[in-house]
Amino acid sequence: MEIEPVNMRDKQEIEGAIATFADAPNGGMILSGSSRAMIIELAARHKLPTVYYERFYAAAGGLIPYGADRMDQYRRAAGYVDRILRGEKPGDLPVQAPTKYELVINLETAKALGLEVPPPLLSSADEVIE
Repeated sequence: MEIEPVNMRDKQEIEGAIATFADAPNGGMILSGSSRAMIIELAARHKLPTVYYERFYAAAGGLIPYGADRMDQYRRAAGYVDRILRGEKPGDLPVQAPTKYELVINLETAKALGLEVPPPLLSSADEVIE
């Protein structure tokens, strides 16, 4: 697998980068930024399988989001707020990494892309959108 990071700042750069990825054999894309509606639409138009970082991408038509569970992070942050309000210094608290990740699969999008999602992947998903 080759990884090619691309910074995209405007619509023209986004469209060009997605077209380039779509032309590559067996290409795919991992998204770690914004412009949700445009990215989902362009990925669908070019039939480019894309992995996103948040659940709302699947709800909007994206193929597979996989990333840290934000609600779990917010719940854990509440414990830090409590500790700080009780007098602990924020600089003394350890940095925490996410401990819970969420995988969502949009089967409707997979079908539109002509992809068959393997059963083991489906069974490991936290949510499947049909």
